[in-house]
Amino acid sequence: MQNKEEFSFPTIQKIISGGQTGADRAAFDFALENDFEMGGFVPKGRLAEDGRISEKYSNLIETETENYAERTELNVINSDATIIISHGDLSGGSLLTKELAQKHKRPFLFIDFEEFDPETASENAKEFLKMTNCKILNIAGTRHSEDSQIYKKTKDFLTLLLG
Repeated sequence: MQNKEEFSFPTIQKIISGGQTGADRAAFDFALENDFEMGGFVPKGRLAEDGRISEKYSNLIETETENYAERTELNVINSDATIIISHGDLSGGSLLTKELAQKHKRPFLFIDFEEFDPETASENAKEFLKMTNCKILNIAGTRHSEDSQIYKKTKDFLTLLLG
């Protein structure tokens, strides 16, 4: 028999992301390695800073343009909740993700690894996911060229949260 806390934790059915290097790609790899359904909107041509997003990432929907903001907005709208991950203040696409979540009144949680270690961050995120009853989780965050550690930290965080 499950205890009450385990029973009340929502079942994440799908992890989505925009496919950029760094936090987004860590979410895709975590989903593949742990048998989660994955998907999300990506720019036309599967565009990312390292070139074309690999075909090993299935169920991705290309937007009509190469504009990153278009896929960011669609992923925010088409998820139950968004977790945005970085080291330090949000900027660029990560900041846009937060602004779009606010604009569309969609729940989001900002995880700053300068403030929280992955263990504490995962505990905070568990509470957030319970409150939002999240089934489709959007993961967004810093790209690799801006933070070479974000991929590993994101995967560690997701493993603690959902593994």
